[in-house]
Amino acid sequence: MRRSPDPEQRQRDPERSKQQLLDAAVVEFGAHGFSGARVSEIAARAGVNKQLISYYFGGKEGLYRAVADRWRAGEPELTADAESLGDVVGAYAGAAIAQPDMLRMLVRQAVERIPDNQDEEGQRARFREMVEDITRRQALGELAVDLDPRHAALALFGLASAPVVFPQIARALGLDPDSEEFATEYTDQTAKLVSHLKED
Repeated sequence: MRRSPDPEQRQRDPERSKQQLLDAAVVEFGAHGFSGARVSEIAARAGVNKQLISYYFGGKEGLYRAVADRWRAGEPELTADAESLGDVVGAYAGAAIAQPDMLRMLVRQAVERIPDNQDEEGQRARFREMVEDITRRQALGELAVDLDPRHAALALFGLASAPVVFPQIARALGLDPDSEEFATEYTDQTAKLVSHLKED
């Protein structure tokens, strides 16, 4: 049974409290995964009573899904100005660098072999759309016809994610993944690299 927040909590702006919890949850899930994340830590980071997690989201699992839903809701805007497949991948690379905790959350889910049941259908739908977009772009000549769009989607996702997942390799290569210059350069280089996958 959900417990109602106390009167002081109810006087807060509900939308602001929700966003604070979502922001805090991304960091906590990214750092500790779903299993290791603690609702008390999320609430403390957000500066609200932990009862609000149950009140607004129905608990930790609902909060986890809400974080993923918020990311997906913003994805169309992320690539709205992308004219080419390279621009799409570059936009994702830029977003990964700008919002590393979201990507870390996804990586932790894989490393810890946590079942996708927290958000299975939403995740599958998201990647179906990605494959459909790549297939459409392939028909327009943006991707060589001998490349499987599903394998291409996986590889391109890895390309966009690499600086966050492997910062130590970036440093070993003489790059500084924490610098503002790197974010701009990697986004640009990623787009250029993908442009070379076009059909001749």
